[in-house]
Amino acid sequence: MGNKVKKTYKFAFYTSLLLSLVLSALIIVYEMLFHEINWFSILIYSLVCFVAAFFIIQYRVEHFIYRRVKSIYNSVSLLDAASLRKDRITTDMASLKAEVEKFAQDKKLEIESLKVRENFRKEFMGNISHELKTPLFTVQGYIMTLLDGAIKDKKVRKKYLKRASKGVDRLLYIVKDLDMITKLETGDMTLFREDFELKEVIENVFELIEMKAAKKNIKVDLIAPETSIMVAADQERVQQVLTNLIVNSIKYGNKNGFTKVYVEDFNQDKFIVKVEDNGIGIEEENIPRLFERFFRVDKSGSRKEGGSGLGLAIVKHILEAHEEQIDVTSQFGKGSTFSFTLKKSVSTPAKKPSNKIGFFF
Repeated sequence: MGNKVKKTYKFAFYTSLLLSLVLSALIIVYEMLFHEINWFSILIYSLVCFVAAFFIIQYRVEHFIYRRVKSIYNSVSLLDAASLRKDRITTDMASLKAEVEKFAQDKKLEIESLKVRENFRKEFMGNISHELKTPLFTVQGYIMTLLDGAIKDKKVRKKYLKRASKGVDRLLYIVKDLDMITKLETGDMTLFREDFELKEVIENVFELIEMKAAKKNIKVDLIAPETSIMVAADQERVQQVLTNLIVNSIKYGNKNGFTKVYVEDFNQDKFIVKVEDNGIGIEEENIPRLFERFFRVDKSGSRKEGGSGLGLAIVKHILEAHEEQIDVTSQFGKGSTFSFTLKKSVSTPAKKPSNKIGFFF
């Protein structure tokens, strides 16, 4: 109760006082009319009436409120029955009011969250059906054409089977990426942490994306310390992160542009890796959704470039599995920079002046 008198006590006190005054007044009038007034007896009578009325009213009020409030609590499932404490519910209506308001606010937030999730689910289902539908219809079209008679022409048959095979490969690519994200989200994918040389992994990625960079005449540079850069992580997954980010920078890059990969000391325990380009950039309103599944900044052009639409979502989940974060800064029309950290290996040597390694495709 603290320093405050509970409202039900106040109610019982004033009601009992009023009743005792009314009854006392009636007794005084009766004594004046028929007997001699005995003030001492009247005082005792008034006190007895007050005390009796106070306890009766207080008990009835608490019992009445408790039953009604418990019924409300049970109806809306606000609390477990075990959490209903009589002193908490029946004698402090202010707390009940605050609790009900909090309940209403929480439910409002929950409903809003469910609406957002429902919209995300609808959009996700629409995106995945579109992503799967395109290669499926492609494969189906070529197979139906072959079945309708084109299979007899060896040249047409070979060409159509190759195109159908590409459609199947795209389907497998999407399903594989979806399976990986699911495993990362549910924690079913095990990371094989090891110490490895990060510069070697980056240079391997440069070799893998050589043809893509050459098509746009994009120069790819690695700017890193001269010494060995040893990190402790899953090498295969880190290579996948770098591949996805560098491929994206080329996909959305301008012809004759550049992609720069920086490796720098972040603190005593971590390196920071930055993938910078001077491509089309990202509009500010799109940045919060950048790592959603199938979200595309350029919905028309990016599908022509291929890919599953899951690359950045995979990057985010892989880094989160390493307990690392990824950050994005971008200016629309000027380029983007993706930054993430990696834990240093215990055997990482001291820092020396940086060395710039250039690749021009």
